[in-house]
Amino acid sequence: MALGPRLDIRQTQSLVMTPQLQQAIKLLALSNLEVETFIGEALDANPLLDVGDSAPVEIGEGIPEELRRTHLESSPVDQLVSEGRVAEDRPLDIDASALDRDRDTGDGARLELSSARESTGSGGEGPDIDEHGHFDLTLAEHLHGQIGAATSDQQLLFVARWLIDQLDETGYLRISLGEVADALGLSAVVVERALGLVQSLDPTGIGARNLAECIALQAKEADRYDPCMARLIANLELVARGEIARLKRLCQVDDEDFADMLAELRSYDPRPGLRFGGGAAESVVPDILIRSTAGGGWDIAINQATLPRLIVNRSYYVEMRGACVGKEAKAWLGEKLADANWLLKALDQRQKTILKVAAEIVKQQDGFFRHGVAHLRPLTLRQVAEAIEMHESTVSRVTSNKYLHCNRGTFELKYFFTSGVGSSDGEGASAEAVKAAIRTLIDAEDPKAILSDDALVDLLKAKGFDLARRTVAKYREAIGLGSSVQRRRQKALAGVR
Repeated sequence: MALGPRLDIRQTQSLVMTPQLQQAIKLLALSNLEVETFIGEALDANPLLDVGDSAPVEIGEGIPEELRRTHLESSPVDQLVSEGRVAEDRPLDIDASALDRDRDTGDGARLELSSARESTGSGGEGPDIDEHGHFDLTLAEHLHGQIGAATSDQQLLFVARWLIDQLDETGYLRISLGEVADALGLSAVVVERALGLVQSLDPTGIGARNLAECIALQAKEADRYDPCMARLIANLELVARGEIARLKRLCQVDDEDFADMLAELRSYDPRPGLRFGGGAAESVVPDILIRSTAGGGWDIAINQATLPRLIVNRSYYVEMRGACVGKEAKAWLGEKLADANWLLKALDQRQKTILKVAAEIVKQQDGFFRHGVAHLRPLTLRQVAEAIEMHESTVSRVTSNKYLHCNRGTFELKYFFTSGVGSSDGEGASAEAVKAAIRTLIDAEDPKAILSDDALVDLLKAKGFDLARRTVAKYREAIGLGSSVQRRRQKALAGVR
């Protein structure tokens, strides 16, 4: 064998991440509001892009209706259309597999990029609970986002919104109701009803006028506000001074019950408003809208209220092309036209991919949308990815920072990916469904026959949930329900009242 230098020709396959493809992938992970901001920047950078019908003629149409909406029929769940039935009215140069950049290329080659899993988990398990609610909303924004759905009384809504704006950073209302009534020219009864509405919002304790009221609101929400706890909360100054013996006499409890009450008291947040940021932040706006159809199926649509209709101004392009006199100017204009058309196609592909993922989620969680959280199934990113033939990291990007609105409320898409527990049917059940079952059993228990955790295990097993006692206790505590001893004392005191 010769040991000299030589020239060899080899043919290999590889995928290259062009800036345009990177841009299309980035669009997948953005929410509608973030896409709106992105489009605004693109409008500033590209003179050929325009919004709405301001341009007389269009090149590369805006997003057609078929790309914004899909339907799931009312046939059995196994026959639901998982691909979303997105129409292909015009060819797109973007291949879905190109956006799915972690997908196997077939010859063993795989795209690698350091930002492949930026801010999104692509594992097969459902998202951790800490991934929810990470937006830096201000307290006022958080409360205003809830109050609209709390009442249909416009006068009450106006007063409640006014009160929200008067809360300090800790969540307390520092002005008296009499001052509010005088300022708004309303009766004290109306103002008090509005304050009650504000105090019903999350986080519990908001709208309190003093520390005792804040703690009492949280105790009531946790179903811990019995006469003994009420007396303890009414004497917080004695708690601060450590006068334990006097407090036990006032509350009429023994050492064990008092220690339990004190532990409950310390678990409450005396300044619930401080968990929210003070800076400006975007409100949570749903990206996907779902409603039931007359035939019993589902209509799934992109929320167009937050997405401007982007077009290319052809007349302006023709005008500028006629004025170009040099090669550089013509090359620049051609580049801007290509960028504009690519952006429209990338937005089209984004719509199709989101609808495809949303349609599969609705198919998998059909029971939740029809019957509620008790029918939420365990679901992983991998299951959805395999059903729609994409990589799970692509599904993770699509579900990041996206919200879905249905008749049951607004939910983050990652909410539908929950861990599972064992069940008798072999399919498993979601943790949320188990929590709902535990709450139902405890709510219905006889005050004279409080259910122990072992009894809950047996009752849940009869319902098809195969759980250990430790797991039942963990879920019971997670939804804020006390032990059998605590519940027996609470219900006994409630019966005395």
